[in-house]
Amino acid sequence: MDRNRKPGGYVFGAFRPATGEAFTATYTSRSIVTFVDFLEKVEEWVPKSVGRIYAIMDNLRAHKAYDVLLFSLAHPRWEFVFQPKYAAYLNLIEPWWKTLKSLAMKGRFFETWEQIEEAIARAVDYWNAHRHPYVWGRHRRHQPARRPGVGAMPTIPAVGG
Repeated sequence: MDRNRKPGGYVFGAFRPATGEAFTATYTSRSIVTFVDFLEKVEEWVPKSVGRIYAIMDNLRAHKAYDVLLFSLAHPRWEFVFQPKYAAYLNLIEPWWKTLKSLAMKGRFFETWEQIEEAIARAVDYWNAHRHPYVWGRHRRHQPARRPGVGAMPTIPAVGG
């Protein structure tokens, strides 16, 4: 969410596609320490009844640090899955970031980082109040429903004879 906006900061996010529930935390820097702090917050956010947590991540250096390895050893229900380089589309949170950005920032101007944090918090609260399972792929809107069947043969008027 830094996207060259001033003043800046970073938004870390976790997403449960099956329920559509989202969690974000804002930080003024992007470092190993802030990432591990975010993982601890996600650990508290995810119910204890969830047996396995799959964290799908890109190849940021902070995601592969020793502190993250130590976190995974201390929290055995976590499994880190690293997506291939240049394949952000494989991570379901990526299209959700676009939705969050639209909810929080579209058409607005912010003077301070605190205003951005507040807008993001309100957008996430709104999203969670209206959440739904998040489906991977493009939703086609404003298209008429298709009739059942493979296809219809065109009607050709009979030619005399």
